[in-house]
Amino acid sequence: MGIAGTEVSKEAADMVLADDNFSTIVAAVEEGRCIYANMQAFICFLISCNIGEIIAILLAAICGFPEPLSAMHLLWVNLVTDGPPATALGFNPPSPDVMSQKPRPSDEPIMTKWMAYRYLITGLYVGFATVGSFVCHYLAQGVSLHQLRSWGKCGQSWSPADGVSCESLFQGAGRELPQTLSLTVLVCMELFKALSAVSVDSSLLTVGPNQNPLLIGGVALPFLLHLAVVYSAKLGFPGLAKSFGLAPLSLHDWQTALKWSAPILIVEEVLKAIGRHHNKHN
Repeated sequence: MGIAGTEVSKEAADMVLADDNFSTIVAAVEEGRCIYANMQAFICFLISCNIGEIIAILLAAICGFPEPLSAMHLLWVNLVTDGPPATALGFNPPSPDVMSQKPRPSDEPIMTKWMAYRYLITGLYVGFATVGSFVCHYLAQGVSLHQLRSWGKCGQSWSPADGVSCESLFQGAGRELPQTLSLTVLVCMELFKALSAVSVDSSLLTVGPNQNPLLIGGVALPFLLHLAVVYSAKLGFPGLAKSFGLAPLSLHDWQTALKWSAPILIVEEVLKAIGRHHNKHN
């Protein structure tokens, strides 16, 4: 006891209660578990997002597709889209069942095997959706999958439709719209993932993003910045979008972006349910 205890007992004790209240131990354990979960959310969010970006680039390279994202786009995502939400995840509230969970081993790593598998799966979907939205844009333009894989030979081994040049499809302004679509899909997926990460295992229906106001702000700010860059021409700064190689998106483009990005919430919910079952039986 910190108040009633003697100095000798304090020096010999493993733990000293400053307020002489045993309930403080419970509060300390809850706070410790919350900090651990928030560290998991912070680290795993960044890792899974970066896995998705790596897979997107590798998948496009392996399949022979044009680059769905430029180096500037990846830098933008890592500095602006990932930073504020990841920081806000450190202020997540405790999960409702935090004190009913079994004690974890003292040597258990933050990135457990299950967490590594889980975020590898989400990373795979992020990479697939980023490339998929890019490819589907070209397919809708009448370019076949084979032609897209041999895009570097456009004008040699194959020619696009009448009135359409190779440059208008794959170079300069021709690549701006599909890359903008891919970048927007990636940004939306990462922001959706951040909202879902308000709790490591609890469903969004149980612990919603409103439990962490800082997270809502951390998601809103990058999204608004992304909109500002995409529509910078309408805001009076046309050079900004050109420097990023982006083009304004139509309503149909946004519908396409949501169709590819929103399913990440379903993937996260399924993996959370598996995680709850895993934790319950281990």
